Amino acid sequence: MPTKHIPDPCLADILHRNAERFGDVPAYLYEGRSVTHRELLRRATAIAAALARAGLRRQDRVALLGRNSIAFGEVLAAGQLSGLVIATVNFRLAAPEIARILTDAKPRAIFVDAEFLPIVAALRAELGLELVVRLDDPAAGSAGGEVVGLAEFRDAALDDALPFAARPDDIACLIYTSGTTGRPKGCIMGQREMFRVGQTMNVEMRTGSDDRILLVMPLFHIGAMAMAFGLHARGGTAVLHRQFEPAALLATVPADGITVLHLAPSMLQAVLTEAGAGPGVADPAPVGALRGVRSIVYSAAPITAPTLAAALAAMPDTGFLNLYGQTEVITSGLPRELHRGSGPDRDRRLTSVGFPYPDTEIRILDDDGVECPPGVPGEIVVASPAMFRGYWNDSATTGVTLADGWCHTGDVGVFDEEGLLHLVDRKKDVIISGGENIYSLEVEDAVLTHPAVVQCAVVGVPDERWGEAVCAVVVLAPGAESGAGAELISGELREHVATRIARYKSPRYAVIVDELPVLPTGKIDKKALRARLAAAPREAPREVRA
Repeated sequence: MPTKHIPDPCLADILHRNAERFGDVPAYLYEGRSVTHRELLRRATAIAAALARAGLRRQDRVALLGRNSIAFGEVLAAGQLSGLVIATVNFRLAAPEIARILTDAKPRAIFVDAEFLPIVAALRAELGLELVVRLDDPAAGSAGGEVVGLAEFRDAALDDALPFAARPDDIACLIYTSGTTGRPKGCIMGQREMFRVGQTMNVEMRTGSDDRILLVMPLFHIGAMAMAFGLHARGGTAVLHRQFEPAALLATVPADGITVLHLAPSMLQAVLTEAGAGPGVADPAPVGALRGVRSIVYSAAPITAPTLAAALAAMPDTGFLNLYGQTEVITSGLPRELHRGSGPDRDRRLTSVGFPYPDTEIRILDDDGVECPPGVPGEIVVASPAMFRGYWNDSATTGVTLADGWCHTGDVGVFDEEGLLHLVDRKKDVIISGGENIYSLEVEDAVLTHPAVVQCAVVGVPDERWGEAVCAVVVLAPGAESGAGAELISGELREHVATRIARYKSPRYAVIVDELPVLPTGKIDKKALRARLAAAPREAPREVRA
């Protein structure tokens, strides 16, 4: 019997399949407006055709600079469909940082929100941008030349056929890293690999065409983009917010029939606090506004035990899923089944980031490249069919990160005897004090057991005697400064932590802040914290207010 040829998939296949099978289901919802899967295919085709009319061809780069919107999703879809490379840009960056990304990507066209047109105007001539399309119509404003509105640009080509089609070997996106370890780098994400990202996320979330995910993280980053692809893999709906606001989220969930939430742990904690069910609340009742949520995906940073306990109490019928990965590679997940139950085995599992995804292999290597046995920490390296292809215009860094075909994550992890992966720290965040390695995540977990502390980030600061000293930057619970926080301010924190982990790991400094700086992905920006602390004097190992 002859073997049937199975075609190599790409993202365009999802768009065509959804238009055929789930044509009337909304692909995106945003501020009371929607676009169905059938209409998304039609609009994406028109955008690609309009770009072809302007002289662009398959694998030319197109930059995308804007907040979450249906228009943003349409341009993403045009790239998925046609083989144009979509280079997403972090709109929260300063103008010089945006300029560096655009200079690196060298797009021929850019789609941009009106609020960022002044930045584009200053760069247009220097970058040689041939076409500027405003995402939010009408096309008022200037970018150093003619600017056309998206609707006018797209609708002029609504009757055109698709000019060229995506291929599995094509580059789909350039997604720039968050820059936590240096300047952002352009991750080359292929059509084939991004298809696998969407399929993997769909399987992990277990969603179908009747599911709706609320995306409050920016679509320019792999996290929200992968979640949208995961819902679209089986005809689901992505509901978009321009930014994260806990009260708006609690109102949207019942109003729009949200069944899936994707939140960084800090966001989940803020939602619970807004609902009156945050960490530290005694005997919290289930949150009615969240009753329809079937799944909560938390990722981007480790979750603290108090936040997870509060979430499980507030949403007893909701399945929780912990995802771990980077822009470069999605890696592992802790499924909902392992969040259930009680006792030491469950508690241990909840501190992990789960098992490797299907077809994904993970190794833990020491500094000599030797594989570590269970229980011994080392660098996490990953091989996956959903892995990035390298860094744009940076072959040297690509060679280091993708050594021997494995993605070297820069994260320190350890496998337990059950095969669950536990994050220990980022290599860059390991504090070396007096010759001892101190893992910041372990210290953060201990600090967060103090009743006055609701958020914490631990970093190393220079120390003449020890090389580095442990510094805890904390946010206090409301009213804590006149209550439990008085103990913290008087120097109790170090003694409190020393009862839970070795004394040499305890913070020698504690800095109290109103809020921690975060990246768009929800990760705490430890680079910014280090810069702030470097400029602040430290006269003694005591608590100070910053």
